[in-house]
Amino acid sequence: KYQYLSFSMNAAVRATVRVGIYTGAKVYFVHEGYQGLVDGGDNIRQATWESVSMMLQLGGTVIGSARCQDFRSKEGRAKAACNLVKLGITNLCVIGGDGSLTGANEFRNEWSELLQILLKAGKITAEEAKRSSHLNIVGMVGSIDNDFCGTDMTIGTDSALHRIMEVVDAITTTAQRYLALVTALACGADWVFIPEMPPDEGWQDHLCRRLTYQRKIGNRLNVIIVAEGALDRHGKPITCDIIKNLVTKKLSFDTRATILGHVQRGGTPSAFDRILGSRMGVEAVMALLEATPDTPACVVSLSGNMAVRLPLMECVQVTKEVTKAMAEGRFEEAVKLRGKSFENNWNTYKLLAHVTAPDVKSNINIAIMNVGAPCAGMNAAVRSAVRIGILQGHNMLAVHDGFDGLANGTIEPMTWGYVGGWTGKGGSNLGTKRSLPASMIEEISLNIAKFNIHALVIIGGFEAFVGGLELVTAREKYEELCIPLVVIPATVSNNVPGSDFSIGADTALNTITTTCDRIKQSAAGTKRRVFIIETMGGNCGYLATMAGLAAGADAAYIYEERFGIHDLETNVEHLLEKMKTTVKRGLILRNEKCNANYTTDFLFSLYSEEGKGVFDCRKNVLGHMQQGGTPTPFDRNFGTKMGAKAVLWLTDKLKECYRHGRIFANTPDSACVLGMKKRATLFQPLSDLKEDTDFEHRIPKTQWWLKLRPILKILAKYKISLDTSETATMEHVIKKRGTV
Repeated sequence: KYQYLSFSMNAAVRATVRVGIYTGAKVYFVHEGYQGLVDGGDNIRQATWESVSMMLQLGGTVIGSARCQDFRSKEGRAKAACNLVKLGITNLCVIGGDGSLTGANEFRNEWSELLQILLKAGKITAEEAKRSSHLNIVGMVGSIDNDFCGTDMTIGTDSALHRIMEVVDAITTTAQRYLALVTALACGADWVFIPEMPPDEGWQDHLCRRLTYQRKIGNRLNVIIVAEGALDRHGKPITCDIIKNLVTKKLSFDTRATILGHVQRGGTPSAFDRILGSRMGVEAVMALLEATPDTPACVVSLSGNMAVRLPLMECVQVTKEVTKAMAEGRFEEAVKLRGKSFENNWNTYKLLAHVTAPDVKSNINIAIMNVGAPCAGMNAAVRSAVRIGILQGHNMLAVHDGFDGLANGTIEPMTWGYVGGWTGKGGSNLGTKRSLPASMIEEISLNIAKFNIHALVIIGGFEAFVGGLELVTAREKYEELCIPLVVIPATVSNNVPGSDFSIGADTALNTITTTCDRIKQSAAGTKRRVFIIETMGGNCGYLATMAGLAAGADAAYIYEERFGIHDLETNVEHLLEKMKTTVKRGLILRNEKCNANYTTDFLFSLYSEEGKGVFDCRKNVLGHMQQGGTPTPFDRNFGTKMGAKAVLWLTDKLKECYRHGRIFANTPDSACVLGMKKRATLFQPLSDLKEDTDFEHRIPKTQWWLKLRPILKILAKYKISLDTSETATMEHVIKKRGTV
């Protein structure tokens, strides 16, 4: 039997405990971090399935964390080793920053030596030493700073971004490198100072010129973000007060400075962090079960939307190399060492800030439209597309009300100031409709000619995808439609072929998760209760599944995974058994179109009848609240990057399609979906994606998140088999070049 223990971060702790128990292991909590490991006794306690109930929505760490001087000494580590040996624990899961993880690796490397010390002192027997001859280590990075190289996101970063954006939206300023950078992107900040890239000489004058220009074009509010540790090129600190005094003295602008501090660490975890923690916890258990004495200590990580395993000390080495590069003034290298995600964010920010429109115009007109249902993040994508287009010298045109607006000619120019402040606004400022273009293709072609539109950006859901296909088909008959076009997926349903994620889905997912938390909390102090909640998504079960993972659902009914009366019977019996324990809450999610006959009302009646005497039921249909609200940091950042990438791609495509003084594009690769697939953003021809599309049910035929459904069931205590054929393999982060 495997035995191991878990530190910190509640979603990851919960997943590690439950998957560990599922595999037949004994699982132990270590309270108060390494100090608890050294002190032993009641600090190391066996975990049960019920002991991690109702843990997902809690911030911080339920089992505690503490800095520990004792663990820094060999004597302290020997005490910790003794405590583990006595309990037969041979697998250690550590959640923390690079210091905690480095300490864990050192502990593992000297394990044999520590056993010999304990043997000689008579603290352990030869039999105990033999039984615990090797210690396996796996790490998960828990840090709001996202400053650990090798992973796109650390557990806690997304939640911190939520707190920061709430404050930035409320006072419409910030700290911490990655946090500062993403916040700057997400709120459209006028300037961001980060340690990895100090501003150029004379930045004070540049900043004042920029702020003056912003006021001149009508912006009455400016946001400047200063990361903790920001420096100038001479290594002198740049602080909020320095910026405030500069702006007040030179420009006489009314200026306020806000230092966020520990407000960034508090609050309820975001849906992204809960799912990330859960996935990392599962992967950590798999890594421990597969570890051998020759396997290097690994850290489980996220790359794109894929779980990966990376050698722990390689990640630590590259993380330290960043600090060294910054100290030696190699700032461009420091940004690259931070990783692709950080570099992409920095490059996008640079594209959108510190620049003025070019004097030479391209005479290119690019139209932008929203199609389908409105969702949070659409406006962020429009804003960045417009501003990147203007910086390329193009004229940017707003098409109001989707394809109807393109047919009716409700088209107008968009300036830099036109889209000011759009990043944090929900819904669609351009207006959006579900209408498809096929029935009005002649009017559309006439207006494309009339307004001299050379390229088209379509931001929307499944209708945007189908509408784009209809325009491509009509190219054969209408030469005016032979222009490059790009579809950016934006829908809460996350059902657009060609992309693992759609703009807007993260905001909807957080709305559902927060609502589930509140609904469960509403029953605090009452008898046992089961909640049945209906989510949006059409025929796509993404929201129900991911919200199920984030909120700790007992079941999530979706169209993609057919279910019948026997499945419902199993689910009811499972809940009846669960409610006989100390657990008092049940949560059932139902995707709105999962089954025409097993409606939300039917499920409510079924569970109510079968639960009599054990639990009672309540039902909630969440409805259109899932489409509204302020966009999350993820959706703002994602929309901003996608809008920028789309227009840069169109700019290159227009050069390719320029023939004899005019634009002519009729190849499949001139009409694409811009989507995120696994680890990269890709442009895929609309026509190539037809094969992978179930047009009747408006979903892709292959959907990556379906592989997460077994995790949902295992965490709900169902006895099912976990497919481990695609568990992450060990990858390397150190590039074969120069110093790194």
